Amino acid sequence: MDKPRTRKRCFRPTEPNDLHEVSSGLRPLLFRGKGVESVRVETSRRIASVAVTVALASLGLAACGGESGGNEPEPKGEGPGAVEQPSEPTTVTFFSWLGNSPEWKKLAAEFHEEYPNITIKFENVPAEQASQVLSTRIAGNNAPDVAYVNASDVADYASRGAAVDLVNYVERSKVVEPDDYVGAFREFVTYDDKLWGLPMGGETTGLFYRTDLFEEAGIDGPPTTWEEFEETAAALTDESANQYGFEVFAPESAYYFQPWLYQAGGNLMSPDGTEIAFDTDEALAAAEYYVDLAQYAPKDYLNSNSWDGRVAFAEGQVGMYMAGAWFAGTLTEEFPDIEGKWATAPLPEGEAGCKTTIAGDSLVMMDQTESPDAAWLWMEFLSRPDTLARTTYRTEGTLLPPLTSLLEGDEITAEKPVLKGFIDLMECGVAPTASNPKWPRIETILNDELGKAMYGDQTAEEALENTAQQAEAILARG
Repeated sequence: MDKPRTRKRCFRPTEPNDLHEVSSGLRPLLFRGKGVESVRVETSRRIASVAVTVALASLGLAACGGESGGNEPEPKGEGPGAVEQPSEPTTVTFFSWLGNSPEWKKLAAEFHEEYPNITIKFENVPAEQASQVLSTRIAGNNAPDVAYVNASDVADYASRGAAVDLVNYVERSKVVEPDDYVGAFREFVTYDDKLWGLPMGGETTGLFYRTDLFEEAGIDGPPTTWEEFEETAAALTDESANQYGFEVFAPESAYYFQPWLYQAGGNLMSPDGTEIAFDTDEALAAAEYYVDLAQYAPKDYLNSNSWDGRVAFAEGQVGMYMAGAWFAGTLTEEFPDIEGKWATAPLPEGEAGCKTTIAGDSLVMMDQTESPDAAWLWMEFLSRPDTLARTTYRTEGTLLPPLTSLLEGDEITAEKPVLKGFIDLMECGVAPTASNPKWPRIETILNDELGKAMYGDQTAEEALENTAQQAEAILARG
């Protein structure tokens, strides 16, 4: 029989005063990998981790009475040797937007064959609702055993006592090798110097460009510096012909600002995550450059998002497009008529050299689980190199596995040659989160303020100053 599921501790809510409304212009950006029929939200590129915070505070949660230790989760996974399956039949609930995929059902069947006492029960949710639904379930004492989440949310779950510290399990595992994870992916799932999640895959952000439009404009190849990038954007822009050099999206302005910020030598927050770092001269230079690119972008798409904006690129209205590896699969699947008319390149480099954002997904074990060992075995199974390959580049999508050993192997580029440039960018990847659970709320403000600057309602400098003022107030609340 399945073990009864009982509530063990509360999920610490955010202070309501810390909340800021998410821009109404934000819409979920879907990545579709036909090979596994998966749909995942690309909100780690923007600010969707705020949904975790907003959903919890909106429930008006109160702290647990009579429990000591606050939000400190109880240690799990202690013991000698490899983790063994339970002696009695046990069900592990798996929360994700993947459960309707034949490939994932096949994985669950293979796992059950190997561990006959464990059955995986898929708990499916639409990708665009995943963060809020999971937060609501945690608050309602009904969390799943394992959840597939936006990697940028892991630190928030960990900081609020909702996730399990995996250090004990990792030490006992012969499968999970933390040093094999790409540095930025490992950073996503690390909080308080401990591992709280297992990366499942993701992508870097690069430059897509229309080779046919470049040829028509007499441009030899993709720009490699900021100066060349603006010159190229200007050369490709002809408003009378409804053609533009680049696309920017006000509802996603904070996420796509980050590569320019890193390239300029700036950062979001201090290394210890206690102070803002986007109030420097480097950050201002990046913001001014980035906001000015709006003059080379189609106004019709300014209030749109990068998912909808793919159409402008596919139709030849835009010559250059910044996106993650997901876009390569989308172009191939949805717009086969332009095959051979586009290519990819690294983002142009700034003063600090090659820097780009990285995004991904992760597995987390929820602290409410009553079957932690069984939950771990499922997570460990999904983290095997062969399984990670099956759920990333061996699908018809274009996700990258989180393991350096797979990225440096010959198979991935043989399967998906278009991924080579994005693999090369991994060494330049910076995880787009700050090591402070309050960062998502600050990023919401930055997103709104930069968006206003793109519309010409204020300067880039005013956008950063307004954000900094509000951010310091948020951080001061402790």
